Amino acid sequence: MDTSLARRNILARIRAAQGREAAADYLSRHPPGPRPPMPDDLTARFIEQAQKMSTTVDTVNTLSDVPAAAHRYLSEHGLSTTAIAWQTLTGLAWAEAGIDVAFRKPQDSDVVGITGCFCAVAETGTLALLSGPETYASAGLLPETHIAIVPVSRIVSGHEEAFGLIRSERGELPRAVNFVSGPSRTGDIEQTIVLGAHGPYRVHAIVVRGA
Repeated sequence: MDTSLARRNILARIRAAQGREAAADYLSRHPPGPRPPMPDDLTARFIEQAQKMSTTVDTVNTLSDVPAAAHRYLSEHGLSTTAIAWQTLTGLAWAEAGIDVAFRKPQDSDVVGITGCFCAVAETGTLALLSGPETYASAGLLPETHIAIVPVSRIVSGHEEAFGLIRSERGELPRAVNFVSGPSRTGDIEQTIVLGAHGPYRVHAIVVRGA
């Protein structure tokens, strides 16, 4: 059952009672604290930090190159070329590249999920995913392999800029905001890092320089 409308109505009443101006005033009176310096090349920084978090990275020139890059990654690692994806990605030529894509939420048997991202954070190599009717959060959380498309134009310096972008472009937070920094991991057992404990075993970012 889709509860999005009811949620929006409830949040609208809360905002009306509290006043959006109060939040804006608070933010204006509490500027961000000291932050580490960032290089001019945010793309290189994102790639470097993502790889430190065990995200594998490929770069392509245009969005039309993404399906072939995804197929190459899956084939090189002996992974399934059947995937589910966000509905926002229907315009890409997946079948021609050899990937059988269903544009729906994942089910138990789905092992590859393909998503875009709202933006990416260069400081930490993190993907920011916003949930929505066509950008379901589960696509990047449930399958064993998560392939994320990262347009260079959507790489921002830090989390402060990421939240600023959400406020400026969306006006309000969606039902879920997920910050993904590499594969799921845990060190609960004997302080040994295990990947894929609570989500994907693999995260692969395809950085698109012309998007």
